[in-house]
Amino acid sequence: MSGAHREAVQKQIHQDWANREYIEVITASIKRITDFLNSFDMSCRSRLAVLNEKLTTLERRIDYLEACVTQGETLT
Repeated sequence: MSGAHREAVQKQIHQDWANREYIEVITASIKRITDFLNSFDMSCRSRLAVLNEKLTTLERRIDYLEACVTQGETLT
């Protein structure tokens, strides 16, 4: 193997390792972003579920109060 060929092969190997390291960094970054988004999704869903329960409770109270007012109006 000639010196020039050996250098070319070593350069290709170096470039291959650099590319692999770059891909690993990108992959790790994508994983971190995905983990954050999944966590954010679960947090939002949980908070929205709590808000939905509170709204349902308020709607029931309003229905009850409207029924009381309507019943009171019909009795008088």
